[in-house]
Amino acid sequence: MTEAVLLVGGQGTRLRPLTINTPKPMLPVAGVPFTVHQITRARDAGVTRIVLATSYRADVFQEFIDGADLGIEIVIATEDQPLGTGGAIRHALPYLQSGANEPVLVFNGDVLSGLDIDALVRHHVDGGADATLYLTPVADPRAFGLVPTDAFGRVTQFLEKPQTPEEIVTDQINAGCYVFRRSVIDSIPGGRSVSVERETFPALLAANSLVQGVVDRGYWLDLGTPMAFVQGSRDLVLGIAPSPAVPKPGAYLVLDGAEIASDAVLTGGSTIGRCAQISAGVVVEGSVVFDDARIADGARVTGSIIGAGATVGANCVIDGAVIGDGASIGAGNELLAGVRIWPGVQLAPGALRFSSDA
Repeated sequence: MTEAVLLVGGQGTRLRPLTINTPKPMLPVAGVPFTVHQITRARDAGVTRIVLATSYRADVFQEFIDGADLGIEIVIATEDQPLGTGGAIRHALPYLQSGANEPVLVFNGDVLSGLDIDALVRHHVDGGADATLYLTPVADPRAFGLVPTDAFGRVTQFLEKPQTPEEIVTDQINAGCYVFRRSVIDSIPGGRSVSVERETFPALLAANSLVQGVVDRGYWLDLGTPMAFVQGSRDLVLGIAPSPAVPKPGAYLVLDGAEIASDAVLTGGSTIGRCAQISAGVVVEGSVVFDDARIADGARVTGSIIGAGATVGANCVIDGAVIGDGASIGAGNELLAGVRIWPGVQLAPGALRFSSDA
């Protein structure tokens, strides 16, 4: 295997306000854009060429790739309009160099996992499959697509987001990574939106193609929500989730140019961005502080995201909240339980208490 398609075209609406200025896969996770974690893991598994299937804010990807050297050839395929997962894969076809019977790795741009990518591809090739899916078990599968398999690992159905107990026939879900025989990508209709989950995979079963599932019970996380984003970042920093882009896991990560007061406390896999300022008496626990953010004396930030250039005033309590880029939170405020502050918002001092439950 030498080629892969990385699907990075989504708008990341569940992660707003973080994605208003930056596409979801380019948000910094444990110090680098999330895309870097995926690209470097694919590289270390033997991928030598990767196609980024982009749509939203494609210019951000292009600017980053032009200035990065990740030891792998990267090309960008940009959709003029969103084409869905299957349509994006088909749109990348002219950028692929693989032969018709060769494997092409495809993976989603918002999933963090410990999958053995090389083993998945070898299973696909050895089994002579048309498509092989990475599956993982979850406790509550209702928000995902179920993929039951038979005793030989052959996929028998695709069930999108079941709701009734009768529909939940397995805990195995589509974990967002596949290997296709390249000729399967040729067969996806071009020039229109296609869902690989609702159209491409069921069509393969209907045609009696060999579709395999490989169940992996290791680390897996969908980074589609702010709190999952925070969890993914701290798991990478702590070494719970694997990534070549985090060579030295530890209790926290401080990037170049950040200023940390001597009595500030950083714990729980927190990341402090470049040129950020953490003042006296501040506690940052299990949180992500983006570049150029400032946290004033005595503030406490727990399980939260502080956007680029944002300011948190003295003695604030930020717990389970998201502060957008360039926002300013006045001294003494408490932002709790899922509050999201949009970029550039100015919140006056006043010891006010806000929560998403209010």
